[in-house]
Amino acid sequence: MARRRTEKKAVVKISRDAPPINYKDLEFLAKCLTPQGQILSRKRTGLDTQRQRELKKAIKRARHLALLPYIG
Repeated sequence: MARRRTEKKAVVKISRDAPPINYKDLEFLAKCLTPQGQILSRKRTGLDTQRQRELKKAIKRARHLALLPYIG
């Protein structure tokens, strides 16, 4: 019996007019991480390329300042 693959829905959607992603917004950044602490892909977050880069940079800054854990 073949298993059906269920598609996961996008977690976060941001409009292009929204303010830039900030490393201090920990609630938003935590939504963009898996329970293991990995950054979600663009497909899962629903962000465009530029916003995904901002997200990556903000998460790395927050981790460096010990606001977010490296591991979940």
